[in-house]
Amino acid sequence: MTYQIDPKHSAARFKVRHMMIANVGGEFNSVSGSVDFDAAKPEHSRIEASIDVNSLHTGDPQRDGHIKGGDFFDAAQFPAITFRAGQVAPGAGGNSYKVAGDLTLRGVTKPVTLHVDSVSPEVTDPWGLQRRGLSATTTINRKDFGMAWNAEVGGGMMLSENVEITLDLEMTRAAS
Repeated sequence: MTYQIDPKHSAARFKVRHMMIANVGGEFNSVSGSVDFDAAKPEHSRIEASIDVNSLHTGDPQRDGHIKGGDFFDAAQFPAITFRAGQVAPGAGGNSYKVAGDLTLRGVTKPVTLHVDSVSPEVTDPWGLQRRGLSATTTINRKDFGMAWNAEVGGGMMLSENVEITLDLEMTRAAS
């Protein structure tokens, strides 16, 4: 079954430890792509997703500008984050999965594994489309993708290297 990621009902969120005392996060509101998924044969699943870097929102326009700039995402040169996966395996429990693929961020491609906690059953929406949802998480080291900016503060660093990512996706397909 091929599903389209519904950009109006999906988001990619992130959080990073700020000044080593609290997490600060943001989200990208423009996630698109397709998911080929067969619950009976998850190993045949394929995912292609894209995130518009300019859809970043952290609640602070000045911070958004800095993160979209050259110190981090460099959105002018690299306007999209992409993920392509072709290896899906059952996870630790019931309806969970491990999705291995390539994340391209800021022109750098690295392998990552998404941990999908569950995939919802299909439901039919009022317009006759079949819908499923899922949530997935992973952690990346931002320096692996060329985002090395940092500053010393109070005997520590402004930002941790690790960034936690959460994807909340709603997907649609035409009814058969």
